[in-house]
Amino acid sequence: MAEAVIQCQRLCKEFQRGQTRVVALQDVEAIINRGEFHALMGPSGSGKSTLLHLIAGIDKPTTGSLMVLGENPAELREKALARWRNAHLGFVFQAFNLIPVLTAVENVELPLKLTQLNRKQRREHATTALRLVGLEDRMHHFPRQLSGGQEQRVGMARAIDTDPDLILADEPTGNLDAASAHEVLTLLRRLNSEFGKTIVMVTHDPNAAAVAGIVHHLDKGRMARRVDRGSGHDGYEAQAAGSANEEKPST
Repeated sequence: MAEAVIQCQRLCKEFQRGQTRVVALQDVEAIINRGEFHALMGPSGSGKSTLLHLIAGIDKPTTGSLMVLGENPAELREKALARWRNAHLGFVFQAFNLIPVLTAVENVELPLKLTQLNRKQRREHATTALRLVGLEDRMHHFPRQLSGGQEQRVGMARAIDTDPDLILADEPTGNLDAASAHEVLTLLRRLNSEFGKTIVMVTHDPNAAAVAGIVHHLDKGRMARRVDRGSGHDGYEAQAAGSANEEKPST
């Protein structure tokens, strides 16, 4: 029986900008099971990054229910939330977010400093993660000595060295050339297919989304369409149709 890692029920997020109320997410319903690879697609402002931030506990929903790995991130206090993230989540960022004055292996070790591992164990874990992404020979290089693709692979090694239950990737290929993007996407697919990692990736690139098993298309804060690449099944037609009807002006 499938184990739900993420469950969204009528999830809504609103922001107040001056006198304007902005609806970022509206009545989002989604279930993501362990071992699945999901991509969130949509134009700028569609709500895909907002949804990723809610899953990570970076922001809180306005209404609705969100459970991630059996926890409601919005209800966790700051220290408990930090511990929960470090134990269960791995992050891959568009801008890499590496510390310039630290070497590759030192950057990868950073999340491990919040664990009970000693210095030798942290180095062993970081080295193993860099070996997995093909950068063991660059472990003592600083970020400025690496290509963009190599920096992102260091970021991926950092994301997996705590053996997280869930990997969240926010536009991981957005700053990369085609060849480097292919390398990063191949690694993500391998993490999912060979190591069974659950992955949620935000992207605007159809080529990137193609590596995911399930693709969600967001539009104006709603789940407009779901494509299951394994079955060829399209979902959310009824919700999308309902949204269209709601948005039609009355005559």
